[in-house]
Amino acid sequence: QVQLVESGGGLVQAGESLRLSCAVVGHINNDYAVGWFRQAPGKEREFVAGIGWSAVIQKYSDDMKGRCTISRDNAKNTVSLQMNSLKPDDTAEYYCAVDRIHRPFTVGVGSAWRYFYWGQGIQVTVSS
Repeated sequence: QVQLVESGGGLVQAGESLRLSCAVVGHINNDYAVGWFRQAPGKEREFVAGIGWSAVIQKYSDDMKGRCTISRDNAKNTVSLQMNSLKPDDTAEYYCAVDRIHRPFTVGVGSAWRYFYWGQGIQVTVSS
């Protein structure tokens, strides 16, 4: 059984930074892609960032590009999302998601269908 445990959310002011972490608990090979998604009230879940198994390849949404960095530590089975210059529009529930199939990074990395395991979500609130 694989579980994803997110941490690091909270309330910040516009312009501040926040670092989210996702711990992958359970038996899983490290050759999986990991993505971060978010969902604001009344809106659909949207892709934020993704990282390949080697950590070299990354992809970001247009909105978050330049404002966030995704990284992973395969030895610790953790993935982090550093978010800077946060805006009130970044307020949402953030989810960590993990693929369970080793496949080309570009195949659906920004789509929810690619990911099998999902975390419970963690709230990020940015006040103006």
